Amino acid sequence: MKRVLTAIVLVPLVLWLVFKGPYWLVDVVVGLVAELALWEFLSLADAAGAKTPRIATMICVALLFLVTFRRPEFIAPLLGAITLALLIVCAFSSPLNRVLPDAGYSVFGVLYIGWTLTTLPLLFAQGPSLVVYLLFVVWAGDVAALYIGRTWGKRKLAPAISPGKSWEGSIASVCASVAITAFLLWISTVLLAHGIAVLEFPGSWGWWLGVAVLLNVAAQLGDLVESALKRGAGVKDSGSLLPGHGGVLDRIDALLIAAPVLWYALLVQQVL
Repeated sequence: MKRVLTAIVLVPLVLWLVFKGPYWLVDVVVGLVAELALWEFLSLADAAGAKTPRIATMICVALLFLVTFRRPEFIAPLLGAITLALLIVCAFSSPLNRVLPDAGYSVFGVLYIGWTLTTLPLLFAQGPSLVVYLLFVVWAGDVAALYIGRTWGKRKLAPAISPGKSWEGSIASVCASVAITAFLLWISTVLLAHGIAVLEFPGSWGWWLGVAVLLNVAAQLGDLVESALKRGAGVKDSGSLLPGHGGVLDRIDALLIAAPVLWYALLVQQVL
């Protein structure tokens, strides 16, 4: 029930932001989410034996979102500068036997959470349809995997990483993502026929349905990756900020891989 109530509150706020929010607000909100998730990730790193420079790492992620808003073409060189900067910070602030793990965890946190989430404002800049598509594909797959897996799941998907996940839930997740994509494509066609360009998906249905499968697999991998990180750190949830969902990182773990996959899929579509 806590999980459902939290979703009832958050989902309308997210959709309002996607359809009505200006680009700068989307960038700020996603940046704040990234900072919260990064804090939880750095706590996992510390539980695993590191002691990362949290303030420096969080400043680096803030710079990523500032550059995403102002000059997104400079994201790649900024990531290189951040890597060197965090290495220098750790070299002078960490004990010698911890310089490498502290720097490694810090840089990985910037990439794993900061860089991956910058793709959300970049997708939003091309129109709300892409973000709606991404969110609904991930959400539908997550709900199907949860409830179908709990009810009929028998064969374990990755027992060493996440004992609760099953192949039945995973297959249901893919089917749900494809189904919600078909619905979005149909409703966009109906709306466009009435002159309402709220949702636009240029290209063939086959392409969008195929990408939905790809995004679902990416989302499931994102969930499993975060579960592996938590198990390695010996914790159940990354935090407790969201009732019924655990921490912020627990809630967005699927997007951390799915969002960049959609971004790169669009680049491939433009090339082809």
